[in-house]
Amino acid sequence: MTRYAFKMKLKPGYEAEYKKRHDEIWPDLAQLLRDSGIAEYSIFLDEDTLTLFAVQKLAVGNQADALPSHPVVKKWWASMADLMEVNADNSPVCIPLTEVFRLV
Repeated sequence: MTRYAFKMKLKPGYEAEYKKRHDEIWPDLAQLLRDSGIAEYSIFLDEDTLTLFAVQKLAVGNQADALPSHPVVKKWWASMADLMEVNADNSPVCIPLTEVFRLV
């Protein structure tokens, strides 16, 4: 199992709505993420900077790289585009993070 961490940016004033939409994540999206080999997925919010910090645990042989082309993911991105910084295709602006320490 590998881990992938990245950060995104929330627009001011949308903290509660972002959490609400994720509390009500679409069942077909959640299943798609699991079926793609995402074993665990957490998103944290730094309320001072509105930075979203995400960590995914990816199973060996995962197919997470194919998710951006899936219609359900594209629909989710479109539904979230008003809340966060996005690219032209509505995908969130994601900046990969480098692990510098881990205690196991």
